[in-house]
Amino acid sequence: MKEGMTVADQKENAVDLLLSQHEEIRRLASTVEKSNGQTRKDAFDRLRELLAVHETAEEEVVHPFARRNIDHGADIVDARMEEENEAKSVLSELEKLDPDSADFDELFSDFHKDLEAHASREEREEFPRLRREATSDQLNGMAKAVRAAEAVAPTHPHPSADSTAKNYALGPMAAVADRVRDAIERARR
Repeated sequence: MKEGMTVADQKENAVDLLLSQHEEIRRLASTVEKSNGQTRKDAFDRLRELLAVHETAEEEVVHPFARRNIDHGADIVDARMEEENEAKSVLSELEKLDPDSADFDELFSDFHKDLEAHASREEREEFPRLRREATSDQLNGMAKAVRAAEAVAPTHPHPSADSTAKNYALGPMAAVADRVRDAIERARR
């Protein structure tokens, strides 16, 4: 993938785009779990950023559509949002730890399992229904909206933004702060 390019740039269909992101999330999580030192830190930083923008895009674009348009959409989305909010909280805790510490290892191992279970549930319960219920134009439109949401999404977890409304209210300010923080960190390397 080109520098500065997101997974979203590579797909037009929202479901395919999200599945592609899930693959990248799985790859990065495995790298974090199996590596150490700078490799682990770099993989965790990329994972954290991808998860932050991915979940923001789902919360702002995909979940609202699913809630309104698929059978049992509200129940499915509510369950996924609960998992996503818990993941934000754990990811925020992981950010505070030394990636090579035993505490990080233990917490990340549990996080990785929960992350995998969450992605699998989306792939089994939400995504197939989106494919059935949404038109091609709707799926393509959602992909464009996901790209737009990713471009302005925070790059760090913000557990206090635990709803779509809070994401809309807090997201832009958090995104600016996160992106400045990321630029400063890159400049220090």
